[in-house]
Amino acid sequence: MRALVTGGSGAIGQAIGEALAQAGHEVWVHANRNLDHAEAVVRRIAAAGGNAHAIAFDVTDADATEAALARLVAEAPVQILVNNAGIHDDAPLVGMTREQWRRVIDVSLNGFFNVTQPLLMPMIRTRHGRIVNIASLAGVMGNRGQANYAAAKAGLIGATKSLSLELASRGITVNAVAPGIIASPMAQRAFPAERIKQLVPAQRAGQPAEVAGMVAYLASDAAAYVTGQVLSINGGLA
Repeated sequence: MRALVTGGSGAIGQAIGEALAQAGHEVWVHANRNLDHAEAVVRRIAAAGGNAHAIAFDVTDADATEAALARLVAEAPVQILVNNAGIHDDAPLVGMTREQWRRVIDVSLNGFFNVTQPLLMPMIRTRHGRIVNIASLAGVMGNRGQANYAAAKAGLIGATKSLSLELASRGITVNAVAPGIIASPMAQRAFPAERIKQLVPAQRAGQPAEVAGMVAYLASDAAAYVTGQVLSINGGLA
């Protein structure tokens, strides 16, 4: 099946693309401006024997996104969609700017709508589809300095549950994955190893491949009866 992974050039997005390619899917790796990063992921997937392509568009630009996706589905429907694109711009709410609030909501939540909505009818016509939205533990528990990010991810979880009800009878599942602390350069700066041991019962950060494994499962036939769920990968942090 054809799969689209937004934000596919980051650590988690790359791992998801690789896992879906290993499962035999044709993977489209999305980036915003850094198409070269997506192309590097494509080369790694191809080197491992997978089938992948790069695509670039700004998920916050509804018209540009719709045009890019129209070209994509003209060849074949996207039947696996992983909404992974997201940003954070942290600050306590008392000092948060309007732009910080707007940008984070725009990418994570409006971006979800802009990408997902144009792909639904082609998916519905095939009566088969898997939509996986990458949320965050912050959207479940909240997090200091991340009111914007938590709001966006909590909104994504609500949209996941609602859309799952709309599509269940069409053979399409919609689920969310809510990672906790996942190993990445950003996580290393925010959470030193000793701090992770204090916070996380498993006493380590998760690996991008562990998130990707859950996504690959949700995209598989084995998960056909799993929909409307929020699956946390957090080492017991919740």
